[in-house]
Order: sequence, then C-alpha cells, then structure tokens
Amino acid sequence: MRIRFPKNRHELRTRRHLRLRNKVEGTPERPRLVVYRSLKHVYAQLVDDRARRTIVTVSDMALAGKKMEKSVAVGKLIAEKAKAAGVTQVVFDRGGYKYHGRVKAVADGAREGGLEF
Repeated sequence: MRIRFPKNRHELRTRRHLRLRNKVEGTPERPRLVVYRSLKHVYAQLVDDRARRTIVTVSDMALAGKKMEKSVAVGKLIAEKAKAAGVTQVVFDRGGYKYHGRVKAVADGAREGGLEF
C-alpha cells in the first residue's frame, strides 16, 4: 500500500487543520472561533460543534483599509456579535495557519472586543 503525501500548500494546511480539529471542540458555552484567510479577505465564525451550527459569521468584505486593519476590525466585529448572542468565552481555531499576521490580528481584535480565549 502506497502512502500519498500532500503535494501543495492547500493540502498541507488542510492536514494541519484536521490535526488541530482533533483537539479543539466548540461547545454551546464555549464555541469555536474559526478563522479563514484567503489572499484578499479574512472570515471569522463562531461554531457550536455539538449542535453542528454556526452561531455568528463575519467577513471583511464591507470594510475598507489595509489587510491588517481589516483583520483587527473583523476580530472586534465578531466579539461584538458574540456578546449580542450571549457568548463571552471561545476556543480559538487558527484553521491550520500559523499564529501570526492576519490570524493573530483577528485574535487580538477579538480580545480587544472582550472575548476570552
């Protein structure tokens, strides 16, 4: 039996994300804050894995500015919407990305907005 190794960056990120997902689970009391980063945009959502539903979602599509500024704003927006939904604590899911740059900016913005990790 041959083992197939990942060929590109997308497959490598997917493997890292699945490995991370074995350890991180969102609950109703403490949902998972998922970050997805494309080349142009950043998306964040709160997921309750037990109920298998998305509680809140935010993107930077309507925001103006540089990528890092928009990432911080996405973090603050997700924190604001989470508080409105009654969520104060979350588990951070970096989505297989390194914890730096825009992913870290989303986390910092969410902390500034009042979410606890």
